[in-house]
Amino acid sequence: MTPAYWQQACAELAATCPVMAELVARYPASVLRTRGEPFETLLRAIVGQQISIAAADAIWARLAALLDTTRPAAVAAVAPDALRACGFSQRKVEYAQDLAQHFLDGRILPAQFDALDDEAIIRELVAVRGIGRWTAEMYLIFNLCRPDVWPVDDIGLQKALVQIHGLDARPALAVFRQMGERYRPWRSVATWYLWRMLDPVEVQY
Repeated sequence: MTPAYWQQACAELAATCPVMAELVARYPASVLRTRGEPFETLLRAIVGQQISIAAADAIWARLAALLDTTRPAAVAAVAPDALRACGFSQRKVEYAQDLAQHFLDGRILPAQFDALDDEAIIRELVAVRGIGRWTAEMYLIFNLCRPDVWPVDDIGLQKALVQIHGLDARPALAVFRQMGERYRPWRSVATWYLWRMLDPVEVQY
């Protein structure tokens, strides 16, 4: 499902930013699509931490062949050795199974997230081992389709901003945060197109 606001956001970003106008025109069919499964979205984000897209996709394919990736109980019950055979590091095995346990015992209740703002959801999610702010922000973008997330820790976003601003070196995070102000209230959409600058292949968590 693509967010209902997508076309409006693209039009408004294109009208106010020449870089966005060029990217929206270059990738007219590129849109965010939510998978709609909260557990699977977070699990996929854990799998993708600190590795390439190709490596993450290969691990995910092996995991999906092993078990139902939408079911926390399946991940909680599987033998750690089986996850390691899929390509999980020992730490990611622990993260995945801790995430599953949070869903099973009700410490994460996605049905309640609609009533919470972005920061409140981030606080809930970072209580899980292996979920930091970046992973929580990927959840906000790819599962909840929140329109104004600016994942300033994302290396791809940083590289794109350095490129469009013609910088010789990567500045402080505070500078990256300030760069995002021009894209409000559609920073999630701006992020999507800035990612396309570096890689036209869409990532879907």
